[in-house]
Amino acid sequence: MLPAETPEKLCDTVDRLIEKGCRGILVSGGADSQGIVPLDGFTKAIEYARKLGLKVLVHTGLLHRDTAMKLKDCGVNQVLIDIIGSGKTIRDVYHLDRQPDDYLLSMLTCRETGLDFAPHIVMGLHFGQILGEYEALRMTQEAQPETLVMVVLRPTAETGMRGVSPPDLASEEEVFLAARVWNPDTFLNLGCAKPAGMYKRQVEKLAIDCGFNGIAFPSDEAIDYACNRGLNPVFTEQCCSMAGIGYA
Repeated sequence: MLPAETPEKLCDTVDRLIEKGCRGILVSGGADSQGIVPLDGFTKAIEYARKLGLKVLVHTGLLHRDTAMKLKDCGVNQVLIDIIGSGKTIRDVYHLDRQPDDYLLSMLTCRETGLDFAPHIVMGLHFGQILGEYEALRMTQEAQPETLVMVVLRPTAETGMRGVSPPDLASEEEVFLAARVWNPDTFLNLGCAKPAGMYKRQVEKLAIDCGFNGIAFPSDEAIDYACNRGLNPVFTEQCCSMAGIGYA
């Protein structure tokens, strides 16, 4: 991602991206010790990007109502929030003194302020284990988003989880089925974060079998598999979280 540590740098980055034909941006960043991405000082820059015609998605971390209102006022198209359903995972992985209800409250705050939001659930977030995923799904069901994105832990070199294995496929399938059954009217996506190779191809097939609506960066094998099952894939160059809500 491109660094933009100040609102002025963000505006300059927006100008350069528009010159290159960019149509949208994701504003992200590190979170503070409370699990919040400090966005308040960047709302004018975000509004600038929106006035120039860019779609703007924002990673917020946990979200307070006043920040949600500012993001709504400056025209943010969508908020992306990782939803964690286990207090143990919040403590041991994210190192935060928070509870799952804080993530539910962030989703409900988006709904109350009229912000479109796309919760993300990371399967295997607790060192490859399935631990809080079902509670995260329950909270998401309560918040009723239009879009839900499921991603899978991808062990990464030079991190504390470099040697961790992602969840086994049987466990993945059970979570996928719960996501679909508990959210029958939600646009359900398999997001871009997932292990590569054979695991990626297998988990994409599971997503298709479980009734997912979209897959980010699908393999050729997954596309062929969908076609052979009578589906008609549609391709769009945008964040998968926006694919099902009329932003194309």
